[in-house]
Amino acid sequence: MSASIRTLLVDDEPLARHLLRELLADFPTLVVAGECANGPEALAALQAGDYDVVFLDVQMPGLDGVQVLQQLRTAGQPLPLVVFVTAYDQYAVAAFGLHAVDYLLKPLDPDRFADCVRRVQQQLAQRDSHAAGADLVALLRAWPPAAPPPLPEYQDRFLVKQPERQFFVPAADVCYLEATSSGVLLHLAGATHPLRATLSQLAERLDPARFLRIHRSVIIHTEHIVEFKPWAHGEYLFRMANGLHVTSSRSYNGVIQLFLKRFG
Repeated sequence: MSASIRTLLVDDEPLARHLLRELLADFPTLVVAGECANGPEALAALQAGDYDVVFLDVQMPGLDGVQVLQQLRTAGQPLPLVVFVTAYDQYAVAAFGLHAVDYLLKPLDPDRFADCVRRVQQQLAQRDSHAAGADLVALLRAWPPAAPPPLPEYQDRFLVKQPERQFFVPAADVCYLEATSSGVLLHLAGATHPLRATLSQLAERLDPARFLRIHRSVIIHTEHIVEFKPWAHGEYLFRMANGLHVTSSRSYNGVIQLFLKRFG
């Protein structure tokens, strides 16, 4: 494997490509050698270029990510490692989890992205190109699935354990979660409850359509946001329904911008 990993970014949203570039800036061995805004551009780039890995959006108008790969396979084109990027597409998640190098769910989480990059680096260091190609062919043959897989079961309540009692707190009532030195605090309206867990563990169980990680130590419930405004050093200050304020970190600005884009 060469010192530099030639990387292609494919997404029809400029903001999503910008976020990918920002996240990749922390991994200098992955060099962005090309960008595409749609399926036909991606098809042409992969036919003409020599890329080690492509971050490929699944849902694009006209020609989606899977169709791009199917056309390349039909033409006998060698394929790079593929990381699929998808926004809650359960068909894709089920197939990619079995066959792709990795998949990423939008909005992209920096910690999850770092895990993905490490996986790509390990694959490029260890893979046998014929075996990797066979895995991708298996993915394309399996698309689309014969039947829809079950939707993921996100955690809808938390078990709070106290010396004198144990009780459940609905996830819908939580304004935000905050990491502490001993675990996580659930912040509700007028109450806080400690949990013995890590924020990263909980982040994997929470519905990404409702919970947004804005800081390494904070996940907010988006339905409890009352208002927000730009703050110092490119950060954001959020006022939550319980009257408390939380501050984002700059490294999560791209995730926040993608969330805000849902509202036009």
